[in-house]
Amino acid sequence: MSADARTGALVLSRASVRDADGLVDLLLEDGRITGIAPVGEGMLPTSAEIVDVGGRVVAPAFSEPHLHLDKALLGGPSNGGALDAAIAYTAERKRDFTHADVEARAERVLAAALRAGTTAIRAQTEVDPTVGLLSVEVMHDLAARHRDWLDLQIAVFPQEGIRSRPGTLELMREALRLPGTVVGGCPYTEADVADARAHVDTVLDFAVEFGTLADLHLDLADDATDERFALAEYVAQATAARGLHGRVAIGHVTTLGALEPDRRARTLDALAGAGVAVVVLPATDLYLVGRNDRRSVRRGVAPIGELWRHGVRTAVSSNNIRNAFTPTGTADPLDMALLLGRVSFASDPADFAALHRAVTTDAAGVMGSERARGLAVGAPAELVVLDAHDAESVVVDQPARRLVIARGRIVYSAAVSEQFHGTAADHFGGEVAVGFGGTRRAEHAHRF
Repeated sequence: MSADARTGALVLSRASVRDADGLVDLLLEDGRITGIAPVGEGMLPTSAEIVDVGGRVVAPAFSEPHLHLDKALLGGPSNGGALDAAIAYTAERKRDFTHADVEARAERVLAAALRAGTTAIRAQTEVDPTVGLLSVEVMHDLAARHRDWLDLQIAVFPQEGIRSRPGTLELMREALRLPGTVVGGCPYTEADVADARAHVDTVLDFAVEFGTLADLHLDLADDATDERFALAEYVAQATAARGLHGRVAIGHVTTLGALEPDRRARTLDALAGAGVAVVVLPATDLYLVGRNDRRSVRRGVAPIGELWRHGVRTAVSSNNIRNAFTPTGTADPLDMALLLGRVSFASDPADFAALHRAVTTDAAGVMGSERARGLAVGAPAELVVLDAHDAESVVVDQPARRLVIARGRIVYSAAVSEQFHGTAADHFGGEVAVGFGGTRRAEHAHRF
């Protein structure tokens, strides 16, 4: 199988795609989807390399709009801890960061992400006087090294605050001069609500000054009694005032569920009106929220159903991988989608379709990417072939990833051989080989 389709065309034949009546052929050329047609009805170039996917689901590749590569795999304190403890533990570990260390941990996560079918990541990357620009520089190097398969945005992230950490503001400005950066924020780490609002203003002003997107960690708490953790409506107002519609995202926002219904509805309408996206981070939020509850422990996630009903742009992401904020994680967005569905009362096909979009096209939209177009002629050829035949059940089934395609090229493939033994073989069959092996040109397509 060729790993490079840039010099010709690649066809995914007999593909199952959402909303199609039957199987289709997808033609990929020059990094784009250039044709989608019912099987046998498309005009295939004679030089096309064809992969017969055997009726399996082809879907947009996954996007992770909120992932911390620089502090992945750091572990955490032996007894766990709440948000403040996680920040303190990480602040101490950052003192020992080196270029090689950050790079090695990030590379391990990138390999897992690629296996999962992820080809776009917004890396929330810490900047402060302790770590300086070290982690940003590592992410910049990784973006260049993996550019053939990965779109890596770098969110310049002041985890320990701006006003509360003198010197951070200047470092952020320096980092934002690098290509591929967006401006991050974390206002709840400031001393009081006035400083937290000033933090929001600084971040959004940077977005205007540098013509980039903004992404704030926001409102990560059990309740809204401390107004530093109830800033979503303020962010919406500040976004609208600066004309940043569609260019701002907020992550976590767990206190939405703690607001009185009238205030929550007003806040959600404000977010929708300003085009502010909410990125739900279920693994981290379930781990951190509700720690002090002694009965009826809170679920600790933003109310995704209400976000949808109010028209708020939403996405789902992994956030942290095996560190003080989240001790688990496999860098698999589909796992995050199912986790959120389970704790959010998802039940019907429309819910699971929305959850699938939340880790594919909607997540790409939060990143300002053309990938938001999904499977459409002219859209980027960023695709994943899943070991499933029903596009409607992808989130529930959690199928294996068989092919990942980036820039119209095959960048990952996986083959399996499955065999039932004993009496199970009588009912389910004997050995079944599943894999890609190789492809042939034009009329000689490889089949599973």
